[in-house]
Parts: sequence; C-alpha cells; structure tokens
Amino acid sequence: MPPLNPPRRLLFTAGPTQVHPRVYEAMGKPIVGHLDPFFFQVSEDIRRDLRPVFGTQNPFVQVISGTGSAGMETSLANFVEPGQKLAVFTAGYFSERLVEMGRRHGANVVCTSKPWGETFTETEASEFLDREKPHAVAFVHAETSTGALQDLAAITRPAHAVGAITIVDCVTSLGAMPINVDASGVDVAFSCIQKGLSCPPGLSPITASPAAVERLRARKSPCPIWYMDLKLLLNYYEGEHRYHHTAPISTFYALHEGLALAIEEGVEARFARHRAVHDDFVGRIEAAGLEMFIADDARRIVTINTIRVPKGVNEIEVRKRLLEKYDIDIAVGFGQLLGKIFRVGLMGPLATHENVELLSGALLDCLR
Repeated sequence: MPPLNPPRRLLFTAGPTQVHPRVYEAMGKPIVGHLDPFFFQVSEDIRRDLRPVFGTQNPFVQVISGTGSAGMETSLANFVEPGQKLAVFTAGYFSERLVEMGRRHGANVVCTSKPWGETFTETEASEFLDREKPHAVAFVHAETSTGALQDLAAITRPAHAVGAITIVDCVTSLGAMPINVDASGVDVAFSCIQKGLSCPPGLSPITASPAAVERLRARKSPCPIWYMDLKLLLNYYEGEHRYHHTAPISTFYALHEGLALAIEEGVEARFARHRAVHDDFVGRIEAAGLEMFIADDARRIVTINTIRVPKGVNEIEVRKRLLEKYDIDIAVGFGQLLGKIFRVGLMGPLATHENVELLSGALLDCLR
C-alpha cells in the first residue's frame, strides 16, 4: 500500500481544529506503559493545568479516555441515578443529546425548550426549576450547533436554590473562553480537547465540585457503565493506580502540550485573543452584508461563528469551493439548521488577525 498522505487543510471548522506543531511533536514521543510512573506524572500535570483553564480549585479534575460525548455520558451516568429527576434546558442539538442520554440511563427527564439559537433567562429557569425541583440540572454552555452562549449563572443560581447539582457541557468553550466553574456555580463540567485546546480528538476533561463528589459517593447503585465509572477511574488515576483500562498515552502527551501552550500564553490572554479575533471576523462579515445567526453579540460564542447562508446561495457549493481553491474547511449546519448557516471556527493557532483576513477574503470570494 502507498504511504498515508493526508491533505493539509486549514481547519476553520467547529472541530476538530488546527493542531499546534508542538502538539504533533509531543505525540511522536516514546510511549510508556499505562501503569508507568511517568504516565501518572503526565496525568498529574494535566490535572494541575486544567484547573486554571476550567477556572476551578476542585480537587476532582480528571480526563476520560473518549471524546466530548464520552464526557457527557460519564457525567450523566455517574451523577444521576435511575429514577432521579433530571431537568434539561434545550435549544440546540447537543442539549437534545443530553435528553436522549438521560433517558437511556433511566433518569426521569423533564425539559424546557426554546427555539434553536435562543438562551434562557434566570426568570425562565427559576420558574421551571421551582416547579420541577429536580435532583440534577443539565445544559450546554456554548451550543456548537447554533453558536449561542448560555449565561451560566442564569441557570446555576436557581438550580442551587432548589438543591440540584448542575451538569454543564463545556465542549466548545474550554480553552478559548472563560468558564469560571467555581464562580459560576457549575458542579460538573465536561469538555473535549479538539476545539479550544487545539489537540486531536480522543480525551474528555471533566471536573466536579465537592458537593457533586459527595453525591457520587452517596449513590445507592453502581454506575451502569463500567468503563465510565468514576469511582473505578479514581482508583486508577489518583488512588492505588489499580489497572482499569489502557489509557491512550500519546493523546495524553498531546493534551499535556496543548495545556502547556495555554499556560505559557496566559489563560486570560488566550481568552482575550479569541474574543478579539471573533470581533474582527464578525466586523468583516457584517461589513460585507452577511448576517450572523445570533443577532446579539453578548450571546455569541466567540470560537464558533454562525453565519446565515444568503438567500439563493448553495452552501454545499460554497464549502466545496473553499476546500478546492483555498484548502479551507468550514462546518455545515445540521439538524434544524442544515443548509441555513455556515459554522466557522476560530480557535487555537488559527485564531489570529492574519488568518481572519485570509478566511474572510476566501469566504467572500467563494460566495460570489
């Protein structure tokens, strides 16, 4: 067979995003065994560096061997027992996935829904949660499918007022936007590494508050998914280092380097860079007469820019031209927004003003 020779794309997608050269280099380093002391030191370094990125002092910070969806399933399987009431706020594709997973795990799922692209106010959240009084509340911070950013405290405050723990999908925000887990009242946050941290997919960072850990320890039935049982995983990573599964060593190296890049840049500086690049891109797009899907800038995700497809434009052809002429890959809308929006990622090494100029010029050219 001929050697593998993938094309070199510029990944302005919703994920995976462009991988930093230092991350590629780290993945090429020699692997060690999954019970080697060196591996556990790498794991401890990752836990340390994830805390400022999450914005937490939680002792419980771990990494699940799996993508962001594995983090979602781990969170629901461990922190919500069968029969317990799970309240979910839905306004996009991934919040609806929370509903589906919760039901499959036997939770008593109750929902409040809004049209895709909208977010919830504290008053709306309070009315729903006061009525339902759930055990746990789940929602998405930055909804990848729509580009909408949910104010965290608008839901966590009323959730805590009724004694519920909060489970938050931070897949699109971690590493490029502030989450401030502790200050925002988030009990369980899960994410991925192929978006704001600019690594290849394959791991899901997760953190849990002391209150959530108490709920975990007090649960009456074991986690229904052996592979994602956090009690067993803690014995592997933090306790006696008792064998649980073979961790993907090279992907841990990738995350270790991705986090090192974030810490070297400075977490707040990294957030500010992504905000400035987003503002630059939106300004160019709107000046050209295009319309953002999320009208209110305060409710926009800065890492994924959703643009309405102009009337009469075939978005498939536009994306095809971008790929063929510029080697630029952007994301398609899906679900209710299929064919209606472009989803343009600006994350990690591609989040620069020079790349905004390149991207916006190429997109406008392919729209002509």
